[in-house]
Amino acid sequence: MASVLSYESLVHAVAGAVGSVTAMTVFFPLDTARLRLQVDEKRKSKTTHAVLLEIIKEEGLLAPYRGWFPVISSLCCSNFVYFYTFNSLKAIWVKGQRSSTGKDLVVGFVADAFHQITRDEGVLALWNGTFPSLLLVFNPAIQFMFYEGLKRQLLKKRMKLSSLDVFIIGAIAKAIATTVTYPMQTVQSILRFGRHRLNPENRTLGSLRNVLYLLHQRVKRFGIIGLYKGLEAKLLQTVLTAALMFLVYEKLTAATFTVMGLKSAPRH
Repeated sequence: MASVLSYESLVHAVAGAVGSVTAMTVFFPLDTARLRLQVDEKRKSKTTHAVLLEIIKEEGLLAPYRGWFPVISSLCCSNFVYFYTFNSLKAIWVKGQRSSTGKDLVVGFVADAFHQITRDEGVLALWNGTFPSLLLVFNPAIQFMFYEGLKRQLLKKRMKLSSLDVFIIGAIAKAIATTVTYPMQTVQSILRFGRHRLNPENRTLGSLRNVLYLLHQRVKRFGIIGLYKGLEAKLLQTVLTAALMFLVYEKLTAATFTVMGLKSAPRH
């Protein structure tokens, strides 16, 4: 219980929230471009910079930041929960043992499943069938698995990671996670913007059957490449955002532990 309610977990949570908000704010226009590429089938421009220029020309200079505040508010809260849960569970599970890639994946999956389902579907949804949500939480779980694994490998060769080390391994981890889970993110964007038709049985979209139906329709209409439409913008945005987030997170955590005279969690 002490590990769950520890000051160290709170420091990690605040640092993670601040890092994610900072990074998302800097690269938010790239996410705007990605969404337009995914859901706007009539748009002629196919590259990130061309879409951004079109948006600014047609809608104004601040248009790429439209919808920023709700996204940042949600991100701040959800990442606070995620980093708190991840570090608390990790402290409990690996206490007195060496951490491993498999453990990082499981802890990351459980932590993100908890905060994403609670955020998107309410507390009672924790007891409902939420298969699509669970599929999407593999993204941060995979991201943390590779991030922690790469960090452990580097720390075997040196005592401390540089800012460039943190930036690079954060970028690599997010690039892998984004590429693997991107088809599900495409379906999520289609559902969010209502760019879909109900399946022949007219059931509510969201179940595994309907997710597979949307994936099949996407492939049928655009080919396999249709599942990865907008991937360029997504990779550019998420990779840079994750890299900057981890950099701010690691530096802020280390600085806080130093100022408060605490020892950071041991590096496994």
